[in-house]
Amino acid sequence: MSANAPGGIRLGLGQNIAQFTLLVAINALVGGTLGQERTVLPLLADQVFHLDLYTSALTYIVAFGLAKAATNYFAGTLSDRYGRKPVLVAGWLIAVPVPLMLIFGPSWGWIVAANVILGISQGLTWSTTVMMKMDLVGPNRRGLAMGFNEAAGYLGVAGTALATGYIAAEYGLRPGPFLLGAAFIALGLGLSVLFVRETHGHAKVEARSHVSVHAHAGSDLTSRQVFTLTSFRDRSLSSVSQAGMVNNLNDGLAWGLFPLLFAAAGLSIESIGILAAVYPAVWGAGQLITGGLSDRIGRKRLIVGGMIVQAVALGLVAAGSSFGIWLVAAVLLGAGTAMVYPTLLAAIGDVAHPAWRARSVGIYRLWRDGGFAVGAVLSGLLADAFGIPAAVAVVAALTAASGLVVAVRMRGDDHTPRTRTAAAG
Repeated sequence: MSANAPGGIRLGLGQNIAQFTLLVAINALVGGTLGQERTVLPLLADQVFHLDLYTSALTYIVAFGLAKAATNYFAGTLSDRYGRKPVLVAGWLIAVPVPLMLIFGPSWGWIVAANVILGISQGLTWSTTVMMKMDLVGPNRRGLAMGFNEAAGYLGVAGTALATGYIAAEYGLRPGPFLLGAAFIALGLGLSVLFVRETHGHAKVEARSHVSVHAHAGSDLTSRQVFTLTSFRDRSLSSVSQAGMVNNLNDGLAWGLFPLLFAAAGLSIESIGILAAVYPAVWGAGQLITGGLSDRIGRKRLIVGGMIVQAVALGLVAAGSSFGIWLVAAVLLGAGTAMVYPTLLAAIGDVAHPAWRARSVGIYRLWRDGGFAVGAVLSGLLADAFGIPAAVAVVAALTAASGLVVAVRMRGDDHTPRTRTAAAG
């Protein structure tokens, strides 16, 4: 699909391929900035700061999740008011002190504070790259756009998790792994300042011809109405919001406890790094397929199926005790998440009017990334009381239940699958 408007603004992937590709690369750097922690920080908590309670060790994920969730909400509002690019640049600037705090922090409080700052940065940068790609491509290829966006981000997470595992094994847990994060921040900031162009005008062009899929989803909603609609009132938007929260609940568990579970089983840092990388790598690469697939077959089946696959994978982690079993589980967990992640974002875009889409995406991401904090607290308490395998099993059951909620509550007709004719545009 393409559309022309005064000022030369055109909607469509082909029409905006240069900016789209640049934003994909920038989101890979956003993901890499997060990935610097995935392998190293749980081991830092255990081996350097000697935190003996899982709940205490996971405080950095709670801090990150709460900060990112809240910032997601404001990112949507700010980008509607001031434009997308200023919010993106601000997010990179905020991230600048994070690697230094992780390298030189003398106490665990410094690590937690660094993750508050990182959460704010990620909320601004990742949210904005989502919105900008939605702006550029228009409605017909939104799933594909989200697939590329999330694939780039989580391949960045995976590649950095793997690299930092090897760096830590060779040179120690600090400072080497975090120097990679510093380089990503510098590169991301430079590209965003010098080469990214504003895309808010594209959303305004789309809004002129947008037809709301439901009467309650018109253009003239207040921020409070957008919040209640996205969170509770709309069957599809609320289903997507709870599924996103549970998805990141189990990701918070994987981030914080999996490395400790693997280390307790005697795996080397290199092996832990491989497992920490395989899950987001499959997740990232899989989205290159699932994003576009959701444009063709619809959103609901992929979301329900993906949550069930994740639940099966978590069950394998809970039952397993060897590298081979955990490797299979990591692949399945990544595949299930790939089915869900870009599809949830595209489903928001199907219902939300372009006039308030950025706010709705921000609210969805508030709930979704709040799952990091919920997952860290819940899994930490369960692990302290009953052990890590029991915590993983409980989260597996919650993930399956979330998929069933989507199956029962979400509408199946919000998105009209692309035809061959539309695909050619």
